[in-house]
Amino acid sequence: MTLAVAHGRALNGVDAVAVDVEVHLSNGLPAFTLVGLPDTEVRESRERVRSALLVSGFVFPARRITVNLAPADLPKGSGAFDLPLAMALLVASGQLPAQVLAGREFAGELGLTGELRAVRGVLPMALAAARSGRALVVPAANASEAALAGGTDTRLAGSLGELVRALAGGEPLPVPPAAVAVPGETLPDLADVRGQHAARLALEVAAAGGHHLLLCGP
Repeated sequence: MTLAVAHGRALNGVDAVAVDVEVHLSNGLPAFTLVGLPDTEVRESRERVRSALLVSGFVFPARRITVNLAPADLPKGSGAFDLPLAMALLVASGQLPAQVLAGREFAGELGLTGELRAVRGVLPMALAAARSGRALVVPAANASEAALAGGTDTRLAGSLGELVRALAGGEPLPVPPAAVAVPGETLPDLADVRGQHAARLALEVAAAGGHHLLLCGP
C-alpha cells in the first residue's frame, strides 16, 4: 500500500478540528514534501519522525514522500501531528496493516528516541474524537488532562514502540485514571451573614479601600 490516511486534530480557538494526514509514497529520488498550510513546528516533524522510526526499529522509506494535511486552508501549528504522520508512514510503507488506523485518531509529539511528549489541547481533542465515534491515542504525559474527558475512549502511550506493540495484539494501552475532585478549603463568606447590613457595608468599604476597621458590640 503506497497511500495511507491517519486522523488527527488541529486547534482552532477552543475547537479541535479534524485533520486528515495523507501520506503517499512514489518512485523517484528520495524526497519529503509537506503541504497543507503547516507552520515551522510541523515542517520540522520530518526529522523527528525519521529518527523516531529508525530508533524504534522501523524503516524510514527511501522514496518520494508526499504528506498532505487536509483541509488545506486550516493553519496547523503543533507537534501533535508527529504521531499520526508516523503511523500513516508505517502503513503506507507496508510495515503496519491499514486496520490500525481505522476508528482511531492520534496526537503526540515524537522525541528522537521514539518517546511521546505531551501536547496542547488533549481535552477538546478527546471530546471531538468521541463525537466522531473514534478513539484517541495521546501521550502518557497528557494523562491528567485526558482524565478530564470522561466518557471518551482515550488511550495512553509512552512511546511509538509501545503503541505499535499494542496495536499488533500486545498488551492493551491503558486508559487515563479517573479524575478525582479535590474539595477546596471552605472560607467565611459575607454572603452567609444574615442582616447586619450596615456592618457588612462597612466591611466591604474597608476591604475595598484598604482601611482599618474596628467593630464593637455584641
